[in-house]
Amino acid sequence: MDCASEGNERRPPALDVGFIPVVPPHPSRVEPWRLKKAPYRRRNEIERLFRRLKGLRCIFSRLDRSDLVCIAFSYFALIVAARRE
Repeated sequence: MDCASEGNERRPPALDVGFIPVVPPHPSRVEPWRLKKAPYRRRNEIERLFRRLKGLRCIFSRLDRSDLVCIAFSYFALIVAARRE
């Protein structure tokens, strides 16, 4: 869920399932809700991590011949991403 899909038709089903939507309200919304900044920052960190992992896809696609190599590279990429921060 992002700011473009924060409408009334998507928020209640997410709450019913048990998700906590961490999306800022659209600026033109008549009754905006209060944004919790700490979960929103954590969400941003996770999105940036996945963006970095997608950048390594060209290396990853050559190594996915076996499950062991795939898992090993995933761990390696996560370690590299953690050390950069």
